[in-house]
Amino acid sequence: MSNTFKAGFVSFIGKPNVGKSTLLNTILKEKVAIVSPKPQTTREQLQGIYTDDSMQIIFLDTPGIHKYHNQLGRIMNKQATSATRDTDVICLLAPANEAISPNEERIIKLLKERTMPIFLLLTKVDLVNKVELFNKINEWKDLLPFKEIIPISAIKEFNLNVLLKNIYQYLPEGSKFFDVDIKSNSSDQQIAKEVIREKIIFLTRQEIPYSVAVMIEDMIFDSDLLEISAVIVVQRESQKAILIGKKGQMIKSIGIRAREELEQIFNIKIMLNLFVKVIDEWPNNPKSLKELGYS
Repeated sequence: MSNTFKAGFVSFIGKPNVGKSTLLNTILKEKVAIVSPKPQTTREQLQGIYTDDSMQIIFLDTPGIHKYHNQLGRIMNKQATSATRDTDVICLLAPANEAISPNEERIIKLLKERTMPIFLLLTKVDLVNKVELFNKINEWKDLLPFKEIIPISAIKEFNLNVLLKNIYQYLPEGSKFFDVDIKSNSSDQQIAKEVIREKIIFLTRQEIPYSVAVMIEDMIFDSDLLEISAVIVVQRESQKAILIGKKGQMIKSIGIRAREELEQIFNIKIMLNLFVKVIDEWPNNPKSLKELGYS
């Protein structure tokens, strides 16, 4: 790379569960976005900040674009599409081991309206052989005028340096937007609620991950203690029973795992108070969505 310092915005876009958050965490070498094997884990646009001697990239990690069935899904899609408007580079992530889906066809239609450079990042290339990868590149290359097509694997850290070098070529010259030690612009409340939600996703089954939201009511700092009070919102009494578990074992496990990770993040002892509340059909209720931070 040259000595010219560059800085700009790069959006990650794709269908659900293509590895956008995993890629962001791997590039930053720090966990700034929650991840899980379940689709639609990311619900809000998140900024992750990469800085080296030659550039600063503000990555926009977005919810997966999907055919939505409620107002929450509509908001998630809107957040993802908005990240493709005022950005210097768009990175479309698509799995190398899967056929092009209807969700990706929707994204292709959207990106045809964009004029900024678009990269195709073929993810999970560690799961295909060379012939399959070659065929997948040919399948994609004529669908959009991609500036770059880069096979990557976040798990294997394959071609991530190539990706960064190529992004540099398309960034504008400029100074840093953030100090070098900042990796994310998420607030303490956002971090806390997402960590709690991640533990719920991992520990619960079936419909619970898609029907749950977390709201931080209080964060009280003392000299050597941070007390967090959070409300876990679900749609039905049956979901509340699952979250609490037999003799309170599920909510206890969620609390223990969330507290341990939050203590590492905030480097302080934490008292975590979790409460479960039922709000009927909250993903379709504009007032509830606003109160929960989805607006």
